[in-house]
Formats: sequence, structure tokens, C-alpha cells
Amino acid sequence: MIDNGIFTSLLLKDGYIVPNAAMIAICCGAALVLGVLVSLLYMYRNSYNRGFAVALVLLPVVVASVVAVVNGNIGIGIGIGGAFGLVRFRSAPGTARDILAIFLAMAAGLICGSGYVLLAGCVVAAICLIGFILLALGFGGKNFAQRELRITVPESLDYTEAFSDILKKYTSSCELEKVKTTNMGSLFRLYYRVSLKDPKKEKEMIDEIRVRNGNLEIVSGVIDTSKPEL
Repeated sequence: MIDNGIFTSLLLKDGYIVPNAAMIAICCGAALVLGVLVSLLYMYRNSYNRGFAVALVLLPVVVASVVAVVNGNIGIGIGIGGAFGLVRFRSAPGTARDILAIFLAMAAGLICGSGYVLLAGCVVAAICLIGFILLALGFGGKNFAQRELRITVPESLDYTEAFSDILKKYTSSCELEKVKTTNMGSLFRLYYRVSLKDPKKEKEMIDEIRVRNGNLEIVSGVIDTSKPEL
């Protein structure tokens, strides 16, 4: 018989493993603990919805209980899979962190439900530890030297080279992403993506641009990457 974690000692009945209530309780209890860990990782330094955080705690328990009951019985497993397939999930697009949390919670439930409680604990603990370390170190964080620069100019100004010398002086890279007309076509709004050489000189750059654009509106802000949707 193939090793099946804590279910190894159980006898086969009609060709498949029949776990008892105590074994299922152990699997579900371990899944609950792991669900809490996954939820804590998701909430760490992240804006979150309370309902989603609670769902991450309970999801491994639900998955583990189903897997433990149908363990080894292909017929019942296909039947339950078909029942789940009838449900259509409608939700807003999730962020990368949301998707990771769901997959990790599902994995914890599947491994626990198969009887490998210790393995599930090691996998979740290792991933949570790595995740906490990466978040604490700010891995992949925003580059605060990057700015989204919006400059409003009158229609009479040739904007193609009007600010090139100023941007070259204060930025390491700049790109004109789009141009938009406003105020019934009497004004143009230029959208730049720039990387500042020295963020402390941002005001000096804006003051010089104000001289060129007739003191019209200028907006400089950090590029918004808070919602990386998948």
C-alpha cells in the first residue's frame, strides 16, 4: 500500500482508504492552524477585506475535510468535483497577493486532507517565513524616484522640445506617454513618466517648468502600483 501520511495505518475497504473521525479531526485542526498562518501573511502590511481574511482561515479546513472524506475513492471525488463545477464564482479582479493567498490556502487544505499534516505545516511555514522576510526587506517595493509628471501648457506653446533641457537636467530618464487637450482645446496636458536624479530637487524642477508653461497647473506624483491585478 502506498504511504499516505497519518492514513497509512488504516485498512482498505472496497479498494479505498476509510479514515476515521479522529483522523479527519486531526487533519481539519491542522488545516485551521495553517489557514490562520496564511491569513496573517496576507494581512501583513496589506490593505485587506475582513471577509476575505476570514475566508482564508476557513478555506483549508473545507478543502481538507472534503479531501479526507473522498480520499482514494475516485468515483466520489469526481462527483464532488462536478458539484463544485456547477458553482460560478463572480468577483472583482484579484491582486497578485490575493491569488497567492488562495493558492496557498488550497494547497494547505489538500496536503492536510491527504494525511500529510507535517508536510503541510513545513510547506506553509516555509512559504510564510520567506514571505515575511521579503516584505520586511521591502523586496520589489516602489521606486520613489519615479514620478508621473503632468504639465499643462497653452496651445500656442510648441511642447515637443519646450521642457527637454529641464527634464534632462533633473531626470535620468523621461518619456512623454500621452498628450490630452483640455479647456475646449485651449490647453494641452502632457503626461510624462520620469525618474528623478535627486528627489530633493523636485521643487527646483517644478519652479523651472512653471516659468516655461506660464505658471499653469503642474502635478508630480508617485506612480500608483498598489493594485497589480492578474
